[in-house]
Amino acid sequence: MHHLVLSVVVITVIVIYVVLPLIFRYSATFQRQLVFLPYTTSLRWPIKVNYSQPKIHGLKGARNFYISIEPKVHVGAWHVLPRDLVDTLSDNTEQSLANGNPIVLYLHGNSGSRATGHRVELYKLLQFHNYHVIAFDYRGFADSTQVLMTENGATIDAIRVYEYIRQFSGKSTVIVWGHSLGSAVAIKMVAELCAVKQSPDRLILESPFNNIRDEFRNHPLTLIYRPLSVVDRFFTERLETNNVAFDSDVHIAGVECPTLFLHASDDRIVPISLTRKLYEAGLKSRPSNAAALQFIEFPPDLHCGHECIYSAPQLPSIIQQFVDVDRF
Repeated sequence: MHHLVLSVVVITVIVIYVVLPLIFRYSATFQRQLVFLPYTTSLRWPIKVNYSQPKIHGLKGARNFYISIEPKVHVGAWHVLPRDLVDTLSDNTEQSLANGNPIVLYLHGNSGSRATGHRVELYKLLQFHNYHVIAFDYRGFADSTQVLMTENGATIDAIRVYEYIRQFSGKSTVIVWGHSLGSAVAIKMVAELCAVKQSPDRLILESPFNNIRDEFRNHPLTLIYRPLSVVDRFFTERLETNNVAFDSDVHIAGVECPTLFLHASDDRIVPISLTRKLYEAGLKSRPSNAAALQFIEFPPDLHCGHECIYSAPQLPSIIQQFVDVDRF
């Protein structure tokens, strides 16, 4: 029995400290899967999510639809109407986007889908305060086309959904809201849009990080590797080569629209120090004529963590003030 236990321990150590780092380093597919974690959708309850009926998830006045990104690639999306339109419109269509209510394009983080609980709670909050919400799943997630995921692919998806919104938004304010990994997608897409003078009116970054390398170094799952310097040697060197670098601290130099940083000090997934680094990078690198950056920290007594800033009682007024000040 003693030898069996010892053998199990040795094998486990070899798998954790040798096999997994080697697979991560030399398999681009495995690395991308670990960054995006798309398959966790099927591991959460309920196992089979019905995306075609948002009302099952408690969303009134919401519709499910699909947006073509490129040949053979589409993404699944929800349009959640503002509260005041839910009972007044006979049908939820694209034309309602031009009614003047602000529109939030929501970019979720890794794992799960647009139907994940904390995301739905944010949609409900925004709906109650009379925002349109467009939420979608990147390629490789949920009911979107199951193809290879990359940083560029997620960015293209976000830009195409933004372009879809702009077709119908009229003079309505358009806000891009990215959470966690979605904040990195948001920063890159907005920088690219600013470069061609198609910037959104506002950018909100919830629990963002400065780059994926620092996030790996600080993530709880890499804690066991840190004493051996394996994180840098095996987990971060090939991120750029495999198109999952997410260098937000570089891309933020191209973001010119008003930008709001939201982070909880008790976030254990993305330390608030990484958001501060990103904020400082933006202050230093953006053009002098770029719009202001604003940083809001939520104290630990609110228990917001990584996913629950939507529950902070002051959030609605923070968002409203950010949207209303110097509105375009």
